[in-house]
Amino acid sequence: MGRRLDFGHAAGDVYRAFIQADRALLDGPLDNRLYHLAKLRASQINQCVFCVDMHVRELKEAGESDDRLFQLVVWRESELFDARERAVLAYTEAATRLGDDGVPDDVWDEAARHLDEKELGALVGAVALINAFNRIGVPTRNRPPARTS
Repeated sequence: MGRRLDFGHAAGDVYRAFIQADRALLDGPLDNRLYHLAKLRASQINQCVFCVDMHVRELKEAGESDDRLFQLVVWRESELFDARERAVLAYTEAATRLGDDGVPDDVWDEAARHLDEKELGALVGAVALINAFNRIGVPTRNRPPARTS
């Protein structure tokens, strides 16, 4: 199951625009830890192995604990995530699994209760962008580099 397409090579202008958007979000109003948690959770849902690997490593480098990384997939049952993080994760899941009714009002309202308008706008952009990255990585079979440890 090798990589089907090098998207960065095949669609370089689009890829560079995505990277530029990611940098803008990293420099934006949303706390970077929340940004990375949202990206990792969406990537877990979408089963993008490249993105899961990358975002776990980014969070580890930023000092995230192993326990929180292990429990992110079951965050609703974990006591390790605060109310703000839970609101971000709930929005991330709802927007990633976008059903016929969109993001439920209660999920949106909870996110809006914990984030100001600019942070909420950044979260909306972040979840949209990571879902786009996942929808490139999964069909092209993008894989992380092989590591021994």
